[in-house]
Amino acid sequence: MLPGSDSSERTSTLPIDHAERRQLDHIRRFGTTGSLILAAGAFGAGANPVINPLYGARLLGLLTRMPTVAMAICWLGMLMIIAAWLWLGRLCLPGRERILTVGQLARTAAMWALPLALCPPLFSTDMYSYLAQSEVAARGLNPYLVSPVIGLGVDHPFTSNVPNIWRDTPSPYGPLFLMFGQLISRIIGDNVIFGVLLWRVVMLCGLALAIWAIPRLARRCGVHPAAALWLGVANPIVLFHVISGMHNEALMVGIMLTAIELGLRFQSIPGTVAAGVLLTIAGAIKPPGWIALGFFGICLVLLQGGRWRDLFRIGGLLGAVFLVTMTVITVGSGWGLGWIDTFDVPNRVKTVMAPLTAFGMAGGGVSTLLGLGNQTDAMLAITKIIGYLIVAGACLWMLWLSFRGRIQPLVAMGATFLTLALAVPVLWPWYLLWSVVPLALATNSSRFRVTATVICAAVSLVVPPTGAGFLLRAYQVPLAVIAALIAFTIILLLVRKRMPALWPTLGRVRPVTQ
Repeated sequence: MLPGSDSSERTSTLPIDHAERRQLDHIRRFGTTGSLILAAGAFGAGANPVINPLYGARLLGLLTRMPTVAMAICWLGMLMIIAAWLWLGRLCLPGRERILTVGQLARTAAMWALPLALCPPLFSTDMYSYLAQSEVAARGLNPYLVSPVIGLGVDHPFTSNVPNIWRDTPSPYGPLFLMFGQLISRIIGDNVIFGVLLWRVVMLCGLALAIWAIPRLARRCGVHPAAALWLGVANPIVLFHVISGMHNEALMVGIMLTAIELGLRFQSIPGTVAAGVLLTIAGAIKPPGWIALGFFGICLVLLQGGRWRDLFRIGGLLGAVFLVTMTVITVGSGWGLGWIDTFDVPNRVKTVMAPLTAFGMAGGGVSTLLGLGNQTDAMLAITKIIGYLIVAGACLWMLWLSFRGRIQPLVAMGATFLTLALAVPVLWPWYLLWSVVPLALATNSSRFRVTATVICAAVSLVVPPTGAGFLLRAYQVPLAVIAALIAFTIILLLVRKRMPALWPTLGRVRPVTQ
């Protein structure tokens, strides 16, 4: 996103030819079939409520009584969707003479998304925490002080579906997210199914904002919109964890990207103020959204000349907008500043996917082996502080480099989000969307795109469809995966001649143009 850059020439391509359109038809059908298979498996192996209304039903309830079969069906659908996404990427590579149009890409993603938008939740039980914590707020209690089990009771339908580790903890979400959740709670009462469906509609609205903003921002950065949408929207992580899993990253990222696009389109004081308000709102839903304020400010500074006085003027304006907006939200919520102390709530769950947490746990194990006692907690406390320092340093460094014109602001923002996701004590697959989406629309780097493709495809398989570890029935997972792999291999042998070659294309991506 550089002043004076001509992105129209760099994103102009020819439409795909007849043979590639036939390949696209096959890819669409393959991915849609995988999505339908995954949606069917969700009835038996999804993140269903504790009291499943389908249990005992003659047809739809059949898979609830065959969990291993349901798991195998889900894994098969997952593998088919990921394979279809990789094949689709063959037709979306930057630098190709012929590339998919935005409409073709959007219709393909919609075909894959629709079954997952209508089936039971998969991969996560977080939506039940949304329901419980919103109900606590709707009852006039402070969700940053009162946990679901205290505010609602153990027997409440919402509490019973919240994982045990989250039942007795305050809310980790921003105040505006819970204020909106209050409205949903007043609509749904204590109906879990209706609540899940309504939250899914809300998350899809956030995703729609991102779909609107990504092509427009991509054109500003000289990236083909279809290539940006393929990596940022058709991504299996989005299909699995935003559309099906319903994480509030959809709202945060959608509002954040929309704010940046509107702010760059209307470069005036009212436009900057409006964009600043929206970016503050994104952070009031999930705090990482606030990081975008600084990089949006750098975009405006560069567009206005990149002088120090521009930096102080725009920085002061956005800082004032942030303080005023957060003051209004904090006072309006009635919960005070308690949400500041809860930013560390998600860190109560430790995941070995987080590099520094894995290092801290390994250090604790070594100390035990050496007879120094179990020092895991101390090691984790140290690695957490180190992680926050790394994030702060990386953010300041990226802001400086983008201000000096050495890196595009959106690329710097994506790098900062990636550092945040990897350095915090807990890491989940959907955290990668913080960085993948901005980078997908801001750079044509072949190294980034190949790396992001491989990581996204692999990480999409990390979380089981149930959203839980199946620790008490661990034998089911290997059997289900083996069955899915056998079926997937047979299907690949049947369709391989109809699909585009995959591996030879990975090295033919145009290098970054800045």
